[in-house]
Amino acid sequence: FPNPFNPETTIIFGLPQRDQITLKVFDILGREVRTLLDEVKDEGTYRIRFNSIGLASGIYIYRISTNNSSISRKMIILH
Repeated sequence: FPNPFNPETTIIFGLPQRDQITLKVFDILGREVRTLLDEVKDEGTYRIRFNSIGLASGIYIYRISTNNSSISRKMIILH
């Protein structure tokens, strides 16, 4: 939210229980460009701000992973 964005967006996700979580951003070729989160979080809803300064316009994928699951979503940066 928003998507596409320039230069900042907010990634919102919820955890049903305390868990180790990682939130990483990858370019379209699958190269990791940022790690936004890598820690244990309690149950709840979280909002993580992502600033794209230093990245080229284009399509990126963010992946949220816990010990039990992983989801990926597309986002578009327009400078």
